[in-house]
Parts: sequence; C-alpha cells; structure tokens
Amino acid sequence: NVRVPMHRPEAPYLWKWEDVHDGLMKALDSIDIEMAERRVIRLVSPHVPVNSTSHTLQFTFSIVNGGEVARAHRHNMAAIRFVVQGKGAYTTVEGERFPMEEGDLILTPNWTWHDHFNGSKGPIIWLDGLDGPLIQSLNILFFEMYDKEAQSVTEEDGASLRRLGFARSPEVNAAECRTAPFRYGWKESYEALETIPEDKSDAYDGNLIRYINPITGGFTLPTMSCELQLLKARKVTKAHRHTSTSLYHVFRGRGRTVVGEGRLEWKQGDSFVVPLWQWHYHENLSGEEAVLFSINDRPIMEKLDLYQEES
Repeated sequence: NVRVPMHRPEAPYLWKWEDVHDGLMKALDSIDIEMAERRVIRLVSPHVPVNSTSHTLQFTFSIVNGGEVARAHRHNMAAIRFVVQGKGAYTTVEGERFPMEEGDLILTPNWTWHDHFNGSKGPIIWLDGLDGPLIQSLNILFFEMYDKEAQSVTEEDGASLRRLGFARSPEVNAAECRTAPFRYGWKESYEALETIPEDKSDAYDGNLIRYINPITGGFTLPTMSCELQLLKARKVTKAHRHTSTSLYHVFRGRGRTVVGEGRLEWKQGDSFVVPLWQWHYHENLSGEEAVLFSINDRPIMEKLDLYQEES
C-alpha cells in the first residue's frame, strides 16, 4: 500500500464574521445594485491558486437591501442559498417564488433563471455556495441575462414541494429531470437534525443530515452535497479524512475544528474550509449546541471514482 504525497496540498482557513459583515455593510453603502447587479463578498483563501474558497467550490455572501431587486440571470454554475440573517425576501427560480427565512436552503440548479427581491424594510444576508471554480477550470462557463429585471411568477407558491415532496405523482421521472428548484425550510431541517437518536449520531460529525435531491434521493446537486450538523454541548468528534473538500458556515454556537496540526477557533457567523485528505475533528467548546452548515464536492469525487475516506 503506497501513497504518493500530494504536491502543495491546500491549507485550512477561517474567515471571521466581523470582517465579512463589515465588508457587506460597506458594500451596502457604496454599491448601487442596479448598476452592479449583485452585491457580494467572496471568501478567498490565500492557499488556493485561483481567487476562490477552494479549488472546486466557492462561498460568497450576498446582501440585498429592503425594496431592492437582484436582477434575473442564469449560468451553468450550480448554486445554493443559505439564509444567514433577515427575512421577508424571495428568490424566484424558473417562475416559482421561494420565501427566504433564516436557516432556509434554496437550490438554484445550473442554467435556471433566478432573481431575488427583498420586500422587507431592512437588509437580508445569505450565503451562496457555487461550483464556479470547478466550472471555470473546465473552461465551460456560460452566463445569460434575462430580458427583464425579474421573472414573472408562473407557479403557485409551494408548487415544487407538492410536485417533488414525499407524496408525489408517479409521472415525475428522475431520469428525465435530475435537479429542480427546491426550498428546504429551517424548521423541518432542524427538527430532523435534533431528533436523531444518540446511537445514530455520527462519530465524526455528530448529528448529521444531508439535504437530499428531491427527485433522485441522492446528493443535493450533481456537483455538491449540502449538509447540516449539530454538535451537542462539549461534544468532541473522532478524527477522519477524505478526498472531498468541505466548506463550513457556523450557524449557531462556538467551538473549534482541528485540521492536521492547525486549530480553527470558530463562533456564530464564521466560515472555514477543510481541504481534502487532511485529518480533522470538531469540538464544541460551550455548554450549548453548535450547528454547522456545509457544502462539499463528494458527488464529483464519487462520480470520478476518486472518493476515499480513512479513520
């Protein structure tokens, strides 16, 4: 059993919420969304050759003020939106309007029209997860603007849930429709997370749920998996490593993640990256639970028959 050391492996990195939030507030004051189309802060790791969070996946934070519209467009990058702060906004994907509340996850599969509208009086902030670095490395990035500022809403509210939920028409063919717009509400996601029995808790990640694709029952999207994990008070997980890269956002709590010989001390709002094939484990440092949202590129690695895990 011979393993060849990887050349220049990526290093872990952490972004503090105070820095991200400060940048978002400055952007809110100085950037006209009608001119710029989007108002975002990109998390760029100093250890990655390209200007991205990792070599395959990207985290950005978006902010839209009350009454603003982030105009409609589409691209062949797959994207997700995880709402961090605020409420009263909507994302419209392929004619269906999805409400945005804190903790909600909304899918924007590749090449789907999407726009955002904030109907509240204050700003809303969400986390974007994209497979942009992967798509750009393959030289196949496509982008198109919509001919209007926003799409018309052509679907009834909740249409995708009724069509693709746990009770669905037999006419839904997974082979013909691999991905679809979808919203995973925070209430339902958290209930699934906190009710995991102790004997079913994962030794390496604590209570863990995967946001499954509503059509295939597999990974969230063809190029990325979205997950939510809960670390109970004072929980310390076991160490493992795998050939997928993981990007984390701390939704609640505080703790640390030990990656190799480095320690990433995190609290609510922080984000960090755990590169592939590096030993790591998580610690909850407080007497309260910690909740982490994450995306990873495991679907890519499995499709290429390159996924490995070691503990």
